[in-house]
Amino acid sequence: MTHAETRAIGAFQERFGELPCVRARAPGRVNLIGEHTDYNDGFVLPMAIHRAIWVAARPRRDRRVHLIAADFGEEAVFSLDELQPGGVRGWAAYPAGVAWALEQAGFRFPGVDAAVAGDVPIGSGLSSSAALEVAFAMAWVALGGHEVPRLELARLCQRAENEFVGVRCGIMDQMAALFGRRGHALLIDCRSLETRLIPIPEEIVVLVADSGVRRELAASEYNARRAQCEEAVRRLQGRYPGIRALRDISRAQLEAARMELPDRIYRRARHVVTENERVLHAVAALERGDLPAFGEQLNASHESLRSDYEVSAPELDTLVEAARSVPGVYGARLTGAGFGGSILAVVRREAAQAAGEVIIRHYEARFGRRPALFAVEPDDGATVHFE
Repeated sequence: MTHAETRAIGAFQERFGELPCVRARAPGRVNLIGEHTDYNDGFVLPMAIHRAIWVAARPRRDRRVHLIAADFGEEAVFSLDELQPGGVRGWAAYPAGVAWALEQAGFRFPGVDAAVAGDVPIGSGLSSSAALEVAFAMAWVALGGHEVPRLELARLCQRAENEFVGVRCGIMDQMAALFGRRGHALLIDCRSLETRLIPIPEEIVVLVADSGVRRELAASEYNARRAQCEEAVRRLQGRYPGIRALRDISRAQLEAARMELPDRIYRRARHVVTENERVLHAVAALERGDLPAFGEQLNASHESLRSDYEVSAPELDTLVEAARSVPGVYGARLTGAGFGGSILAVVRREAAQAAGEVIIRHYEARFGRRPALFAVEPDDGATVHFE
């Protein structure tokens, strides 16, 4: 058992006096490339990682929900019959939102007693929120005796975050948590929701460096970026009536319409259009084993996120620059929504330790504190276990 699983079970047993009857696990994810493209119907390349959220649960005879957050020493109580968007705040809004979305879709569940613990750093850009949603979705479906296709679960978890929590996320994080495969990244077409497994070469390691900058602005700025993309589409539809999302615009078409867009809106659109190209180029590079070309796409992605989408931060730029200075690092970029959180570096396995030391030294010299640094391996998607 992992430490997180042990903590969830221990907290459940301590609070409720017996062992849980269901344990559900959902992994965090690192997005290799394809940032802010998912809500624009584009392409993304995440991988599920071996850090996860665990939920230990049992059904109740009523419709009450009693949750324990083992990592925070916090509790939350609510009724399934009284759920309304905005009615539950903080971390408990995510499991409450999932219950709400599932019941809105026609599934009915008993109340639950549950404890949750995890080792996905919160606010680091590794999608602890989607892991929390998916873990509870798996637990609730199991306790209710339902069979829900994973694609439908992903959509319902996304709806929970969009409509109940109020963050207008795309579907990438939930898809990665549900469809990840050990040893692979997951190419997702966020319009059709078709997926393709892309093998990750064993000779590389993905290092994640957490800046320690929590993403307080992420929700509001994330929603603002999404609104800017929607404005770009509305303006571009005057010239290209058939488009539905920035996914439908080529770079040449965008340049032809440049003078019709405010500069900020143009740059937001340029990031999305070019990022979609970079995802597909990165996948082709991985499939032919061209790791330097793969790294070039990662580097270009960061520059676009920094300059055109404006979601980087000095701490993230410093981590990226430090990583790129090390021989054996193919590429580095921020990962996640930005405004803080983490960067990733793709590095030859034998150079990983040296890269980590350089990243820590450079960051500590500039900011006076150490970044959290860890290697992540591609892992399987969500699982559920019955006692």
